[in-house]
Amino acid sequence: MVYKLSEIAEKIDALILGNHNLEINSITSSVYNNPNTDCRYSSIVFINKYDLNEESISVNKVILLDKSIYEKFKNPEKFNFLIAKNPKLAFALLTNLFKVKITIPKNQIFPNNTNKLLIGENITFGLNFKYGSNCLIEDNVTIGDNVSIENNVIIHHGTIIGNNVIIRSGSIIGSEGFGNVLTSDKSWCHIAHLGNVILKNDIDIGANCCIDRATLDSTVINSGVIIDNFVHIAHNVIIGENTAIAAKVGIAGSCSIGKRNMIGGMTGIIDHITTADDVVISATSSVTTNINEPGHYTGIMPISKHAKWKRMAFWLTKLDKILKKFSINKDINNESNEYK
Repeated sequence: MVYKLSEIAEKIDALILGNHNLEINSITSSVYNNPNTDCRYSSIVFINKYDLNEESISVNKVILLDKSIYEKFKNPEKFNFLIAKNPKLAFALLTNLFKVKITIPKNQIFPNNTNKLLIGENITFGLNFKYGSNCLIEDNVTIGDNVSIENNVIIHHGTIIGNNVIIRSGSIIGSEGFGNVLTSDKSWCHIAHLGNVILKNDIDIGANCCIDRATLDSTVINSGVIIDNFVHIAHNVIIGENTAIAAKVGIAGSCSIGKRNMIGGMTGIIDHITTADDVVISATSSVTTNINEPGHYTGIMPISKHAKWKRMAFWLTKLDKILKKFSINKDINNESNEYK
């Protein structure tokens, strides 16, 4: 899909500063040069803070931002801009313009298999591919050697799967991510996810797992990762090599999990968290800050009767005041001792 910049500005309610006739064929996550870019067209990049080296910004990029960030540019005349009152909402609308249309899958039966497999267009299969019943593979998927998908597996468009990968029954790879922006009337505008999922080699994914594709780039599961049943991995997440993830773990968007992590069951990790290599996280933990050093971490309170738990929770909220008072009393006592 190719749009003129003037068409896009009208659809997302943005002001153009630059060439209205530029032809746009994509959205990107980087303001810098990409050698694989088709130089006949420009792409749009959304930025929400100014931390850029202007000398390195590609002139082939149109920058979507708000007025306050635009005013920080030292040489704005060199670039093309889309200025929006709510650039995040404008970005959401923009992603929906470039959402990929999927062809209607067709039935296919592989040799030595009586099950029907629904597949789209431009699929690449490696050697020794095995599949169960009621599976679906959408357009532009690449599958390596010795890959096995069990019953009711869905592999969405653009997914890349390496060698020696097992995906167990009911799992969904490359599903739409959960990104939404509030509009002025307090309804939700969904951000269409235009990226993909990359599964490297020697991965084992349990039953009923869901791995979301990235917003613009790739959600990446590196080699040797093992994932238990009922795990959700959100958009833009990167999982390091040989990490083990137990059942019912939820990893929110844009997290980067280190190598050889062991994540206990029912752990929740909030968005944009980074963990070091060789981290162990206890079951049912809540991870709300980065983990920068290897070690065993626990983010839970011990279970107790509800009445006791409420008392503990009450005093936890008062700890800062107690510590402040203790610190003041300690200072007074120290001063008194100096004069004795």
